[in-house]
Amino acid sequence: MNELDFSGKGVLVVGGSSGIVNGIAHAFADHGAAVHVWGTRARAEDYEGVEGSDLNGLAYQRVDVGDRTQVETASGPDALDVLILCQGTVVYRRGEFQPEGWDRVMAVNLDSLMACAMKFHDTLAARGGVIVIVSSVSGYTSNRGNPAYAASKAGAVSLTKTLGEAWARDGIRVVGLAPGLVDTKLTKVTTEHPERREGALRAIPLGRMGTPQDMAGAALFLASPLAAYVVGQTLIVDGGLSL
Repeated sequence: MNELDFSGKGVLVVGGSSGIVNGIAHAFADHGAAVHVWGTRARAEDYEGVEGSDLNGLAYQRVDVGDRTQVETASGPDALDVLILCQGTVVYRRGEFQPEGWDRVMAVNLDSLMACAMKFHDTLAARGGVIVIVSSVSGYTSNRGNPAYAASKAGAVSLTKTLGEAWARDGIRVVGLAPGLVDTKLTKVTTEHPERREGALRAIPLGRMGTPQDMAGAALFLASPLAAYVVGQTLIVDGGLSL
């Protein structure tokens, strides 16, 4: 028996249009799942040429999860076994210290997690499904330039614990994944500046940034029967950065 075979399983990846979670989406597809992706652009074709974006072989739907109404009215896969919640945004240049920046980041990074989880609760409960909430190592430390980002990711870690306990008896296993530094569009402020990049790498014991494939392996494990007794925990995958 291949514990990582997701053939016949339906997977919805929220925020899977690019970056870390695009890699996660393709990993599930490569392991047999029917994968659906929610993103913010009108069509899948609109991501052509975008770094880290590949929607070939994935079903796509436009949903701005920062708008609760769109979450409530969006359609999902007919069969859903795994819900990956990796939506995220950040506002730089101290924009999160302003109400507009704070509200937008919290709406996307935290509020929408609960909205999506509630939307698919009954479907997942009926199929003994799994929710993987992707947060960040920023949820465990301060982030002086991005208070909303740090607070939202800490909230995501706590939500994983709470839903893990609350929904285990409903047949839903809720777990989390906290990536470290991965080269995506959200981290360009660090990765595209040589001095910042060098300083960041010095802080990582493995001496390299993470890749979408690193995160995908962890996500496959967490969603698989190999992690059947893991509930409410967030797995930190950061090359030792947070040590």
